[in-house]
Amino acid sequence: MSFSIEKREKGYLLFTITRSETRNAINYDVMQGLTQAISLMNDPTIKALVITGEGDQAFCSGGDLSVFHQLQTKEEAYGMLSKMSHILYSLMTLTKPTIALLNGTAVGGGCELAAACDFRLAREGIRAGFVQGKQAITTGWGGGTILAEKLPAAPSMKLLMEAEIQTADYLREAGFVDHMYSNNHISACETFLEKLLTVDLKVLESYKMMWILKWEENKLRERIEKEVRNCSVLWESESHHKYVQNFISKKMKK
Repeated sequence: MSFSIEKREKGYLLFTITRSETRNAINYDVMQGLTQAISLMNDPTIKALVITGEGDQAFCSGGDLSVFHQLQTKEEAYGMLSKMSHILYSLMTLTKPTIALLNGTAVGGGCELAAACDFRLAREGIRAGFVQGKQAITTGWGGGTILAEKLPAAPSMKLLMEAEIQTADYLREAGFVDHMYSNNHISACETFLEKLLTVDLKVLESYKMMWILKWEENKLRERIEKEVRNCSVLWESESHHKYVQNFISKKMKK
């Protein structure tokens, strides 16, 4: 199994990507797991969803190129990109609070997953970045559009266009990271959630709907679709295929 889902007694759902051997890269199984977790959030006894990765090295390294390298054309790429963009949009528009618990490095699609959550908690010393530009593609799961919605223009453009892996301190200053911790990641998350989980669920949902209505009015879903289609075109480019081939070759030599 590539993931685990646990209902915690404090009243939240914990989703963990359990692929530490791939630095918790996302494959189709993880996509299915996220869909399942989002569905389970209909449980009225659950007030929040927390997403994290296995181990202490990586939160999520993005899409698993060992799996997705088989996607060659823009049509093939679009199928995968669109599927994940729908998952992230569903995650973003959940009527309950969501937390990305960055227990380790987050790169590429891992940052897109984190961006779709309401809050991002990062362990001191971790690094993260939207590195897609170095792969000759853009964000393709909706993460760029989501980032533009949540952060001011200048810092979000810089994070996307430079395509660099940044320190947690830099990301905190840019507004991507909301809180940093140094102790056990679950304990830190529960401390962060402590007051929120005491509030009536209807109140939490009513407040979350304020943002969801704003995103609907701003046609976020339609804008994400344009991002997905643009990325699918870049995906079939020679530059991107060359990057993927080099990635696979280096991995096979290890």
